Parts: sequence; C-alpha cells; structure tokens
Amino acid sequence: MSSHLHQRVLITAAASGIGLVMADAFMAAGAKVYICDRDAAALDAALASRPALAGQVCDVSDEAQVAALFAAATAHLQGLDILVSNAGVAGPTANLEDISLADWRNCLAVNLDSAFLCARAAAPLLRAQGSGSMILMSSTAGLFGFPRRSPYASAKWAIRGLTRTLAQELGPVGVRVNCICPGSVSGERIDRVIAAEAQKTGRSEADVRTEMTQISSLKSFISPQDIASMALFITSSAGARISGQDLTVDGHTETL
Repeated sequence: MSSHLHQRVLITAAASGIGLVMADAFMAAGAKVYICDRDAAALDAALASRPALAGQVCDVSDEAQVAALFAAATAHLQGLDILVSNAGVAGPTANLEDISLADWRNCLAVNLDSAFLCARAAAPLLRAQGSGSMILMSSTAGLFGFPRRSPYASAKWAIRGLTRTLAQELGPVGVRVNCICPGSVSGERIDRVIAAEAQKTGRSEADVRTEMTQISSLKSFISPQDIASMALFITSSAGARISGQDLTVDGHTETL
C-alpha cells in the first residue's frame, strides 16, 4: 500500500474508539492529522499522549462549530486532502412507536447532519485542488433493517445515498467519496448497544453478544484496526479508482 506521506487528514469524533485508531494509522503512514471530539476530557488525553496530533472540541452536528473546526483544521494542516466523517451515536433502543421525536432528531443530527455539514465544508476545498477523498461512516445497519434501532438505521441508510450523490458531484474534478459500513466493532459503544438490547428483550448480555457474533460468517466482532486498514486503503493510490462505494467490513453479515 502506498504511503500517506504529507497528506492532510481531518477525522471527526476521534478522541477514542475507531476514530483514534484511524488517526494513529494515518499518522503511522506519514499523514498530518487533525481531530475533533465533543468529549473534552477524552480529547485532552488523546492529544497529550500524541505530540504529533492536533485537534479541538467540536460538536459536528452544530453548523457554527463545524465552520470553526474547518477554519482551524485547514490553517493547522495548511489545506486538506482527506475528510473522515466518523461521528455517530447509537440512538434509542426501542420500537418505533416508543421513540420520541426529540430522540429521533438527535440521532439523525449526530449521524447524518454531521456528515452533511462536514462534507459541505470539505467539498469546495477538495474541488479547488482537484484531488482528495472523503470517507463517510455508515454501518451494516445501513444495509438491512434493524429492529428497535430505527433512527440509527435510517441515518446510516441515508449516508449511503449521500455518498453516492457526492461521488457523482465531485468525481469529475478528481475527488473520491466512499462510505465504510462496519459490522459490530469491539469496544465501549457495542457494549452499550448489547446492554440496551438485553434490557429491552429480557435476555442476558452474553446471549445478545453471542447472537451478534454468530450472524457473521467469520463468527466474530471486528476491530477498530480493521476499519482503519480499510480507510488507509481507499484513500491511498491503491484505491485511486474506488468511489461511490459502500465498503463493508463486517466478517460477512447477511442479516441483522
């Protein structure tokens, strides 16, 4: 795989989890990386332990904060080559009729509005230089229905449509747009999802976890590093003709 030497990368929601693993992977490949997160304590910890990494607190579902983020990030990076829109929230675990409009809107704001706002800010920068790429984070929930997770699934389906549309708009000027659809990724977020599902269905967390691993052909969760490896590949010269795609990293899942 080609090096990402000197590429300038902005990754949202990257103070922990998948985002931070991606930041580490891009830096290891030679990129200059800027991150944001709405968790100030986690962001401080990530930056303190990584002298080469820079970033700021930002709620990427807020238009004004995204504008400030891009101003600071592009000043620090001296431009932009890659956007990874990684922000997401699990949202409520409940049947549709039991979900409030406020919870619905909050889930879509974090998962979908953030991608729109960040892509909108990145598009003119990448268009002007005639190169670069974006990654929007979808999910296997964007490939299937997902009982008791309707706001999340709806947002992740929408990310796929946004990806294809942006790829068509930006492709003629040499900019690529793809989305990654992770399956169940080991870590704190999936632990919370498992706990909520167990509570709603009256099953043990162990049973829910077993069921979630058994629905993939490889019978296991994936790791944040698996997602980072895909991100590196599709933004490198090795992925130069890959655009408008859903790239699923899930151990092969056929149904949720």
